[in-house]
Amino acid sequence: MGKVYVLNTMLVPVSFDRYSEVTIWMKRITVEEAKKVVGDAAEHGILVSAVGHESTARLLSQLLGVEIKPSRASVWMEPGDVGVHFFLKSRLPEGKVLTLEELKGLEYWLVLSEVVEAR
Repeated sequence: MGKVYVLNTMLVPVSFDRYSEVTIWMKRITVEEAKKVVGDAAEHGILVSAVGHESTARLLSQLLGVEIKPSRASVWMEPGDVGVHFFLKSRLPEGKVLTLEELKGLEYWLVLSEVVEAR
């Protein structure tokens, strides 16, 4: 396995400057499944945060039992990389940044992705 990315988007960031075609596998997962993936990645030093908002990073840290630091760095997933995606089921008003308490009250999905193949 490559790196494990924690993202606060359903998007899978792949460089189309590097690859013209990719195959991505995705499935919805539970908090317990996400904890295992993220915990194992943290133990092996392959966990990368791509969570841009501090309150979301704090919520994910609480949910997953691993420190998720806020990071606005651009990331590009490669074949073999895995993503754990936190995705709010409702769209927020433009420019709205939620507090940790506001986030806790919203419904979300956790989704696991893997870049399987790239050409």
